[in-house]
Amino acid sequence: MRFDELATPCYVVDEGLIQRNLSILQGVTERTGARVLLAQKAFSMYALYPMIGMYLCGATASGLYEARLGAEEMVRPLELRGKRCENHVFSPAYRQEDFAEILKYCDHIVFNSWRQVEKFAADAKAAGRSVGLRVNPECSTQEGHAIYDPCAPGSRMGVTREEFAAGLFEGEGEGSPFALLDGLHFHTLCEQDSDDLEKTLDAVEEKFGAYLSAMKWINFGGGHHITRQGYDMPRLERCIKRMQDKYGLTVYLEPGEAVALNAGFLAASVLEVRPTAASGTGSLPYGLQTVILDTSAACHMPDVLEMPYRPPLQGSGQPGEKAYTYRLGGPTCLAGDVIGDYSFDMPLQEGDRLVFEDMAIYSMVKNNTFNGMPLPAIALKRKSGECEIIREFGYGDFKGRL
Repeated sequence: MRFDELATPCYVVDEGLIQRNLSILQGVTERTGARVLLAQKAFSMYALYPMIGMYLCGATASGLYEARLGAEEMVRPLELRGKRCENHVFSPAYRQEDFAEILKYCDHIVFNSWRQVEKFAADAKAAGRSVGLRVNPECSTQEGHAIYDPCAPGSRMGVTREEFAAGLFEGEGEGSPFALLDGLHFHTLCEQDSDDLEKTLDAVEEKFGAYLSAMKWINFGGGHHITRQGYDMPRLERCIKRMQDKYGLTVYLEPGEAVALNAGFLAASVLEVRPTAASGTGSLPYGLQTVILDTSAACHMPDVLEMPYRPPLQGSGQPGEKAYTYRLGGPTCLAGDVIGDYSFDMPLQEGDRLVFEDMAIYSMVKNNTFNGMPLPAIALKRKSGECEIIREFGYGDFKGRL
């Protein structure tokens, strides 16, 4: 079917736009030798994993289930086609009962503390896995909420220089925790350019440079908006080359958003246009009216409330920019289930379709059924323009979770 024939609400991922992003990321590998992985936490639409794996070097997971998904849907199918893909995992702490299964799926295991290295790394090495430790360079480059800053004071992510030094055992010989390490991992960015990576890399060298020559690899983590227009690619590639030339390291990157950035949509419909703005303690700005959609910020695009941010909407403008301004909200009982204020050239009416952009990332992986809200269907827009329904959800998906 065509895009405008899809029932709403529906996530629609554009195969051609995903391929465009993958080509850019593949170019980084071709020019530098850096190994680029899909961070599944941002985008786990596994119907596209075979294609993603042909362009990238594998996937990275945040726990057992993502690790298994990457192995089953990317690594193993592509092995049958002659393409080797890596499967990495990082967790702030691993469960003892999960670890043996994780070793079945992953070839790189990254730990978050010396205690976790002591507890699990020997088993990982015995299984032939590569072992890494996440470090915290204590270099904040983000503005806004500390919830997204792994270098914020009190962060539980990674070991600081002081903790790293305190965990080094005397002798550092065979069998010591340090000797078990193959690489160091850091992840400090969120939707950022390579100037912040360069600044972070300076801090990593300052605090951990003395240990890098003993490593085989370094992982720059995620948060790199490589596929965003205007991204400083030459600076990224200089950062990669710096680690390769100075320390002889293999460099890994773990973008999640960059794989599916601006490649997905959420189609929704207008359920009701309120005749007058709800006033409460006073009138709303711009003379706007409220509109109830069949999609919810709280359920279907949680980052709108969590980040927070205002998602792009096709054919709309800023509040007051166009003739008719509306506050768009969802159908849940949450008073704050508001997507944002948008203006339009023409009045909205019941049944109108609205299309939100950049809805592939952190949407399907984070949505929920609060209030018994149905989950949107997932569709794939092929390069031919035809749309294929990948998955539909119903009452059983809601009830089965409870």
